[in-house]
Amino acid sequence: MTDYQAVLDRVIDHIEPLRFQGKVANYIPALAEQPLGQFSIAIQTTDGQSYYAGDMSARFTVQSVSKVMTLTMALQRYGDELWQRVGKEPSGTAFNSLTQLEFENGVPRNPFINAGAIVTCDALYSRLGAPIHTMLEHYRAQSGNDKVKINKRVAQSEFEHRYRNAAMAYLMKSFGNFNNEVEEVLWSYFNYCAIELDSLELAKTFSYLSNQGYCQQSKQQLLSAKQTKQLNSLLFTSGLYDAAGDFAYRVGMPGKSGVSGAIIAVLPNEFTVAVCSPGLDKVGNSVAGIAALEFLSEELGTAIF
Repeated sequence: MTDYQAVLDRVIDHIEPLRFQGKVANYIPALAEQPLGQFSIAIQTTDGQSYYAGDMSARFTVQSVSKVMTLTMALQRYGDELWQRVGKEPSGTAFNSLTQLEFENGVPRNPFINAGAIVTCDALYSRLGAPIHTMLEHYRAQSGNDKVKINKRVAQSEFEHRYRNAAMAYLMKSFGNFNNEVEEVLWSYFNYCAIELDSLELAKTFSYLSNQGYCQQSKQQLLSAKQTKQLNSLLFTSGLYDAAGDFAYRVGMPGKSGVSGAIIAVLPNEFTVAVCSPGLDKVGNSVAGIAALEFLSEELGTAIF
């Protein structure tokens, strides 16, 4: 049996020189207050075991990792119909590119770049009576913590700096690919990004990705096994934007990152791992987080190829 705890303890030693590398996201004032040097990592296995190391008292907003949950909930309600509004191809450009969206007639390249997540959020908004509350309840049930909250200060801060995201939404609306009020959908979107967890809660929340769509905490089949495989494929090709290729090369697992320094990665039928360290590289991914996942992959031989 694999001694995951021993491996995570070695991860802590390995990333020690990297904890203070990179820069905390500062384009959102509330995010700029995260303490550089924080690091935590957790594994949730498909047989229900939890392992963790680092500063587990640290809570952080999920940021763009939330796009995975938005997509999951939209797939629950639309199935393959969703793909008429958003593509399944890697972008190769920045996560907030407007030029690609214009060139491709308002259909975002994939659901993990900002435009793709926002149009997915718009689709979800059309089917939910209380979109923010419903999303929060999903996180509470799947993380096993019914006290999970939204950091309203972060949500408000992001909403106040929404202009580029609003431009994407209005551009999609001009092409007929946006159905609801832009400001209302963006408020939901930023609240989704501002849900606050620790690393173990994050690993538990997305444990269904390694468990053929079944969540042990909520006792729900969130996606079919086929949908889960397809979602993991999209994460592998597009989860880290224009750095997806480098992540695939170094880590070899499907993954999704956020500018809070959070990253999830998935080894199908084995475990989901979550890591958070707020020091970001030049493309907005956690320096210590990616190094930790690369080391973990090498130690466990977990790359899917």
